[in-house]
Amino acid sequence: MKLKTPFILCIAALILLLCTENLLAQSNINTKSAMEIFPPQSEHTHGSSIVALPNGDLLATWFQGSGERTANDVRIMGSRKAKSATTWSTPFLMADTPGIPDCNPVLFLNSDNELTLVWIAVIGNQWEHSILRTRKSKNYDQAGAPIWNWQDNILLQPGEEFLTEVQARLKELPDTHHGWSAYAPDYDKLTIEAAKNSKYRSIGWMTRIKPLVLGEKIILPLYSDGFNLSLMAISEDSGETWKPSLPLVGRGPIQPALAQRKNGDIVALARDSGDGPTFIQQSISKDQGQSWSAATKTTLPNTASVELLKLADGRWILVGNDIHDGRYQLALWVSDDEGMTWPDKPLYLENDAAKKGSFSYPSLIQDSKGIIHITYSSHFSTGKTIVYKSINPESL
Repeated sequence: MKLKTPFILCIAALILLLCTENLLAQSNINTKSAMEIFPPQSEHTHGSSIVALPNGDLLATWFQGSGERTANDVRIMGSRKAKSATTWSTPFLMADTPGIPDCNPVLFLNSDNELTLVWIAVIGNQWEHSILRTRKSKNYDQAGAPIWNWQDNILLQPGEEFLTEVQARLKELPDTHHGWSAYAPDYDKLTIEAAKNSKYRSIGWMTRIKPLVLGEKIILPLYSDGFNLSLMAISEDSGETWKPSLPLVGRGPIQPALAQRKNGDIVALARDSGDGPTFIQQSISKDQGQSWSAATKTTLPNTASVELLKLADGRWILVGNDIHDGRYQLALWVSDDEGMTWPDKPLYLENDAAKKGSFSYPSLIQDSKGIIHITYSSHFSTGKTIVYKSINPESL
């Protein structure tokens, strides 16, 4: 008996260790429901988006395949949680450009309740060559994927005003002295030189965050890995036609999330892809998204994710990775003053003390009944999935 007890304890400890790696990290948010949309799998799953349909169903989408931009089998997948269901459906195909990676899907409803899917086809396996694609549906209440009645590319052609704006906004930022000799021009000069190229200005714009829908006007955030800054695609006719805004310029503001204040200002909070330490960057538009102030760092730490939502009660919710060294924490802040200030201590959707999990790319909406719905990527060594959680805003 003395020999068996240590052995049994060792086995129990090993089982516990193996099981723990597959568990979602601890959360201190009181969720109404929390679940994986599908079991963790070996294929790469990332970049989710969620929409609440008029009939009460939820529809989620993400990209999935053997990699990202270099994997030609990557396609756009989806799942549905029916109004009366307690689980999500078996995943189904939402879009696929054969032989080309499809990534970063975004789902939303326009003012006419027409469902729109926007994503990128990564031409030549380079982010900088990405093309915006879009599908629309008015028939989406049945089980499985929506029936798409229209598909096209979104083509943007920023003109010389893009270059002028890049030059002007970079001058407003403090000098970082990035450059060491005549043969190593600084970051700002390289960005300005790239902005002179009409081809660079016209391709490589990518989706990540849901748009701000203001009646027939839609402001869709885009970003470029080539320029390492952002831009908005703006539609004045519910998504029939699109035009580019002036660029949102800074040193690494990408994947911006939008919310509008009562005075009409639109706030963009962006992932920091610039120099470390990384903090969420902020820019403001005073003309309905057409032009943007130079992006500056806030005091909120950030590595990989930013998402923003204005609640029906006027509060703002911000979700992001509040660390400088990974994606093992996913924080949630609540602001009572339209993002002017945020609490020092956030709540947590995920907080993995072991630092083994990776949680990122959240999508955040509120339905007509006031319930908050969130999806995000959950990656462990044992598999990858998309997590879904719902929250009663009264609990925040």
